[in-house]
Amino acid sequence: MPLLAYLFAFAAVLIVADTPAKAESLAGRWSGGGQVHYSHTSERAKCNATLTSASGTHYRMTASCATPSGRVEQTATLNRVGKNAYAGVFHNSQYNVSGSIHVRLSGNTQQVQLRGNVGGGTFKLRRR
Repeated sequence: MPLLAYLFAFAAVLIVADTPAKAESLAGRWSGGGQVHYSHTSERAKCNATLTSASGTHYRMTASCATPSGRVEQTATLNRVGKNAYAGVFHNSQYNVSGSIHVRLSGNTQQVQLRGNVGGGTFKLRRR
């Protein structure tokens, strides 16, 4: 169960970039995969996420991730904190897991890192 919570956290953290990007470029539908880590275990995960503009440089995310052990849903809020960098918090209500999310946007690709109270994850997502 904790693994699923981390998968959702991963979906929340979807964006990293090397070149300048407008905050609006974060909005949209994204998919990809990565790894979730919890306790002393790690699993591959596939995720779909949707980011919408809340206002200015603030975004809301909903994500769904699947691993061999299950499927999870989560939400996140992100704020632009630097050049192509976003940070915020994620929450998985299924497992009551919360934590931080960091995203770096590079064109149509984002790198996401999640850190929670029982694990974390790293993901690479592409715009759909």
